[in-house]
Amino acid sequence: MASIAVCPGSFDPITIGHLNIISRAAKLFDKVIVVVMVNSRKNGMFTPEERMDFIRRSTKDIPNVEVDYYSGLLADYVNQKGAVAIVKGLRVLSDYEDEFKQALTNKKLAKNVETIFLVTDTEYMFLSSSIVKEVGSLGGEIKDFVPPEIKDDIIKRIRER
Repeated sequence: MASIAVCPGSFDPITIGHLNIISRAAKLFDKVIVVVMVNSRKNGMFTPEERMDFIRRSTKDIPNVEVDYYSGLLADYVNQKGAVAIVKGLRVLSDYEDEFKQALTNKKLAKNVETIFLVTDTEYMFLSSSIVKEVGSLGGEIKDFVPPEIKDDIIKRIRER
């Protein structure tokens, strides 16, 4: 039986920090499903379809990665997919408290699924989708923050706003 992990997030947009976590998870599991989740607390710059396209283009060289979208409970999604793990990236200590609460909730709702935390490589610890959008909106260079396949799309959207 293949081991399946789900890597959820808003990915608005995907960053090289996200890719760091996804590529490392892909070495640990037979299949990694990167799922774009709706986050009602965040106002997205990109549509779910655009985010999925960005992720597909950025992970094209990782054969065991699939991309999906889901707007319900993560626990329901992982159960539907037969996943054994939820993979979350941690950048700084402040990420841990919120992620820990989510992991406990998911464990209650999906008893057979474990949450795995991967600590982001140090060069990406500062990086977030919000940082990308802020730097880009102020005219800063984002080439070191996002995959090259999607950089121009992100800059174009920022300029449109």
